[in-house]
Amino acid sequence: MVQISALRLLRRPGTRGVSLLEYSTPRHYSSAPLRARDDARDARAFFTTPIFYVNAAPHIGHLYSALLADALCRHRRLRVPSAAATRFSTGTDEHGLKIQQAAAAAGLAPTELCDRVSAQFQQLFREAGISSTDFIRTTEVRHRIAVQHFWGLLKARGLLYKGLYEGWYCASEECFLPEAKVTRQPSSSGNSCPVSLESGHPVVWTKEENYIFRLSQFREPLQQWLRGDPQAITPEPFHHAVLQWLEEELPDLSVSRRSSHLHWGIPVPGDDSQTIYVWLDALVNYLTVIGYPNAEFKSWWPTTSHIIGKDILKFHAIYWPALLLGAGMSPPHRIYVHSHWTVCGQKMSKSLGNVVDPRTCLDRYTVDGFRYFLLRQGVPNWDCDYYDEKVVKLLDSELADALGGLLNRCTANRINPSGTYPVFCTTCFPSEPGLVGPSVRAQAEDYALVNAVATLPKQVADHYDNFQIYKALEAVSSCVRQTNGFVQRHAPWKLNWESPVDAPWLGTVLHVALECLRVFGTLLQPVTPSLADKLLSRLGVSATERGLGELCFLPRFYGHPCPFEGRRLGPETGLLFPRLDQSRAWLVKAHRT
Repeated sequence: MVQISALRLLRRPGTRGVSLLEYSTPRHYSSAPLRARDDARDARAFFTTPIFYVNAAPHIGHLYSALLADALCRHRRLRVPSAAATRFSTGTDEHGLKIQQAAAAAGLAPTELCDRVSAQFQQLFREAGISSTDFIRTTEVRHRIAVQHFWGLLKARGLLYKGLYEGWYCASEECFLPEAKVTRQPSSSGNSCPVSLESGHPVVWTKEENYIFRLSQFREPLQQWLRGDPQAITPEPFHHAVLQWLEEELPDLSVSRRSSHLHWGIPVPGDDSQTIYVWLDALVNYLTVIGYPNAEFKSWWPTTSHIIGKDILKFHAIYWPALLLGAGMSPPHRIYVHSHWTVCGQKMSKSLGNVVDPRTCLDRYTVDGFRYFLLRQGVPNWDCDYYDEKVVKLLDSELADALGGLLNRCTANRINPSGTYPVFCTTCFPSEPGLVGPSVRAQAEDYALVNAVATLPKQVADHYDNFQIYKALEAVSSCVRQTNGFVQRHAPWKLNWESPVDAPWLGTVLHVALECLRVFGTLLQPVTPSLADKLLSRLGVSATERGLGELCFLPRFYGHPCPFEGRRLGPETGLLFPRLDQSRAWLVKAHRT
């Protein structure tokens, strides 16, 4: 997407978003099965990424936006399984001066450039497992119809007028910049040239007659919206930043360009001398994909959650809601904002040669591995740093060693020769902590583990609701470590299935560990879908037993029958996640044996 900004305006004379999971935990850890709330089963949800500008190939920042939306959407589907209840759109933004100029420089027609780069985004998202229900291109006929209808609605409501508009224009960023955001620096010829203070891109003073949107009328309605809904924009610092922007003057907004200057776009209805400005064009994509202007969009729009980068916050949190209010609609339900990725502490840029190719990363670290890394390490509140060693260290530690090692231990033929889900012994592990007796083997730390895993799905759901997927993964990883500690503490490899004393406790240790793994596999499905499928299949968990509504952890502990007890495990599938740093693989193997 690209940027619009209202600057100096010369008017002509005479122009006028609850957790869906519940659990009950009575005294002494007694827990009921986790269930999706009945009143949420028919609720709709619509997630969107920005539509990505086709001036260059996709990088990991684009993939990160798409992965955040994909994980939110997949988690939602685990809560509300109906396929018709959740929609998820992404796409490419293909109009604007920058595309027009880039195509000319490459000796291509704009359509050729757009087709080429849009195909790269589509291929990346397919390879990365992005489960979108729609991929929108702004060059599609359905989108032109939606944009021109939206324009006509604004005009009919008296919110558009013609006026002279002037200011510093940055073609690279597709935006007007205020004087305070412009500086001068020497060019290659030694002359002083005006450039964007933030990006260093050249700017040109531009003055032309355009259509203007009466943005200034919407300052108070926007303030009321945000003050009335503190979670409308998440995380909170971005909500606060928008309210601060609204304390300043909110000038009217140029929403068209001369078609003699910008021809690659959607013409203004009834005025071929003007082209609709690319940001207004781009933002309407969120309506296009839910059927606008047909009536069906009305049932989806109130459920919309935008996932965006912080660089386009102003346009989604001020300009877009104002345009929607002007058209008689409500602002988006939620705007989830994330920060950027740097590379070894530096901003990604072509000039530095440090732009990270996401497809290379998917090949090097596997699809699930790289998905896990970006969502585990990415923190929406601040920029996150990428370097290869960090990826390897995280994936080897948490997926290969901790999670994969746990699965291997509990399913190995030496420890689990029957290849089944062993029986849970309630006398070895009674539901009342502190009981003593000759058969009781459970320790205080074991009850802490059961409580941690029992409450994990609710904790994870709350983190998803708060746009803290990294915290959800942190919570899962913490419980994986606890479970490994449980297995290490009781050392089932030292117990004997032939011993009437050892066998009940050995089966119980494995039963508890496999139950923990089942919870982990279920909760990891939104982030690592293939790895989670591999894990759950190895445990013998069928496709109909993988939703959050069906997730009941360790039912035998709580006095309920367990459908998995005695069930054969699934077929051996090899390592869950092979180590990336093979130089230390032998040490890990030696430790496991």
